[in-house]
Amino acid sequence: MNLSWRLAEVAKQLPQKKAYVFEGESCTYQELHERISRFASGLASMGVGKGDHIALLLGNSPYFIIGLYGALRTGATVIPVNPIYTPDEIGYILTNGDVKAVIGLDLLVPLFQKMEARLPNIEHVIVCDTPQGKDQPISFTGKMKSFTDVLKAGVADYQGPQLAEDDTAVILYTSGTTGKPKGAMLTHKNLYSNAQDTANYLKINESDRVIATLPMFHVFCLTVALNAPLMNGGTVLIVPKFSPAKIFQLAREEKATIFAGVPTMYNFLYQYEHGKAEDFQTLRLCISGGASMPVALLKNFEQKFKVIVSEGYGLSEASPVTCFNPLDRPRKPGSIGCSILHVENKVVNEFGEEVPVGEVGELIVRGPNVMKGYYKMPEETAHALRNGWLYTGDLAKMDEEGYFYIVDRKKDMIIVGGYNVYPREVEEVLYSHPDIVEAAVIGIPDPDFGEAVKCFVVSKNADLTEEQLIEYCREHLAKYKVPSMVEFLDEIPKNTTGKILRRALKEQLTSR
Repeated sequence: MNLSWRLAEVAKQLPQKKAYVFEGESCTYQELHERISRFASGLASMGVGKGDHIALLLGNSPYFIIGLYGALRTGATVIPVNPIYTPDEIGYILTNGDVKAVIGLDLLVPLFQKMEARLPNIEHVIVCDTPQGKDQPISFTGKMKSFTDVLKAGVADYQGPQLAEDDTAVILYTSGTTGKPKGAMLTHKNLYSNAQDTANYLKINESDRVIATLPMFHVFCLTVALNAPLMNGGTVLIVPKFSPAKIFQLAREEKATIFAGVPTMYNFLYQYEHGKAEDFQTLRLCISGGASMPVALLKNFEQKFKVIVSEGYGLSEASPVTCFNPLDRPRKPGSIGCSILHVENKVVNEFGEEVPVGEVGELIVRGPNVMKGYYKMPEETAHALRNGWLYTGDLAKMDEEGYFYIVDRKKDMIIVGGYNVYPREVEEVLYSHPDIVEAAVIGIPDPDFGEAVKCFVVSKNADLTEEQLIEYCREHLAKYKVPSMVEFLDEIPKNTTGKILRRALKEQLTSR
């Protein structure tokens, strides 16, 4: 079984059920399946098929769903790309990923035209209309084709080739925090199993209406807010761009049952003055991932909106989910929960040996969701995949009940005079201060202790001083963990999924 054919099964079982709602317009499973089949057939008639690579440079829209599932039906490998990447970033992925066809926004057409000489292997550019690009005339000649025309050219009964479960379905390029992005190759089995295991663990079914405001090109949204509900007859409520006002309105009007977001989204929702608990009264579950959620924020959010937030954990290389706080047992604030179905997590030392309960080590993972490797990177693959386990690079610990806690990224750990300082521990204290809206902690060089702790904060109190905040930290942290410097910012840099970019903060410091 794979994603595309499971959706075909759901269309037979629930033909008139709404598959998605977008900007007030809905589409049934039967209609969606037909559009996917037609688009896949249109791609096949252009010579796109099994083993070819197709890039999606799209925001959250029906285009993304039809493009993804249609390409998978042909046996092609899909490479989702952030459409607001720079030309160099896009060019690297399209070149390194050996992309044959691109499905992109009409706003990107000038970019494709400029880059055409740099991308000789791209044979087709399939253009999707947007309201913003309607005044931009496009000549659909040569490589340029209209998404609508490709759809119209296809037939509704297209079957596609036979696919093996270990065929590569998607290549996800990691954010490149340690150099050039790496393409994690995820198989049909990886994606399908993780969508179903996540849905089973969180009890996602045909009565659920899931808000998809996380970027669909990101694996968190792809599996949790898109594939999991579609594989089980749920309805996806597509939000093109996150805004607190839009989320509260949509949740109220469409009677949403699940919201999935990253901690910064929850922070914005919590800070939004017009948000009310009544707007979220139909939500049965809020899901948080992508980064560790400050415990103070989690508790404040739940108290204000009368909902439960289940924090989980995942990474691109694991399709992505490995842990979630369970629904049938106590949820533990600050924990990423327990291993989901069919996935095993373990905390090990530098020799790969499991450490005792409560001790910090590297989190490693194995299961049907773990990638087959990095595209064209055998050395990096060998480093990440060892003896059947995926080494995540995240520092974690496990308690006696099997709940895991992310301590920090291995590479973000700060060593002060020989003592380990985990940025998240300091950030938790900062978030507990009533005036702090956002916080990020990094290590900076120190001539006496090797490294020192520096924090960046966004405060809602213009009178809060560096000295006051450092004194607050002294009351809650061991001496070596207390920040030596505080910098106040209007905004902390984040990526498109809302994840705080410590790397950008470090780069800002070195460029001064």
